[in-house]
Amino acid sequence: MIGKLRGKVDAVDEDNIVLDVNGVGYNVFCSSRTISALPGEGEAAQLIIETHVREDHIHLYGFPDTVERDWFRLLATVQRVGNKMALTILGAYTPQQLANAILAKDTSAFSRISGVGPKLAERIVTELKDKVTKLPTSSFQSTSAGTATAAIKGKANPSADTTIDDAISALVNLGYSRTEAYGAAMKARQEADGVPSIDKLIRLSLKELVRA
Repeated sequence: MIGKLRGKVDAVDEDNIVLDVNGVGYNVFCSSRTISALPGEGEAAQLIIETHVREDHIHLYGFPDTVERDWFRLLATVQRVGNKMALTILGAYTPQQLANAILAKDTSAFSRISGVGPKLAERIVTELKDKVTKLPTSSFQSTSAGTATAAIKGKANPSADTTIDDAISALVNLGYSRTEAYGAAMKARQEADGVPSIDKLIRLSLKELVRA
C-alpha cells in the first residue's frame, strides 16, 4: 500500500491532482482545502496517502498530514458518508472546526455543506460525538486537554458541564452559531479559575467571541 508520495505537481483539477514521482504520474484525490494549499505546477509537494483497492480500481486519497487522513477515515465510517463526501466535508472545515461542530451538536454546520442533508448531518453528529476525542493527534485533543475534555465527557464536574451547556444556549440565543458558542465557552471555561457561574462564563465567552 502507498502511504506517502513526494514529487512534483504535474496537473491540478477540481478534486484531484497528478503528482509526478520520478516520471510516474499518480492521480490523487484531495479536498479543496488541500488542493488550494499545494504549490503550483512543477513545484515539489508531499502528501500522506490513503490507498483504497477494489476489484475494478485503485484510488489514492491525499492529505497534508496524518490528522486530516485520520479524520477522513473517521468520517468515512458514518453510514452514507463515502470517500468523496468525506473529502467534501474536509474541504469545508478543518479538523478542529469539525470537532467543535460535532461536540456542539451543530447539525446546521454540516447541513450547509453541499450534498449533506439534515438527516445525514444528524447522523454525523450522533455517530461521531463519542469518537472525536479519541483522535490523539487531532487539534481538538491538543487544545482541550485536562479539565475541558473531562467536562465534555461528563467525568470532571457535572455542574461545570451543565454550566457550559447553559452558556452555549445563551450565546446561541444572542445570535451566535452553536459551533462559535461551543468554542468560546470551552476556552472561557478552561481559562477560568475554578468553576465559574453561568453569568461569569457567558461574560468570558463573549470576550472570546470578540477576540475571534
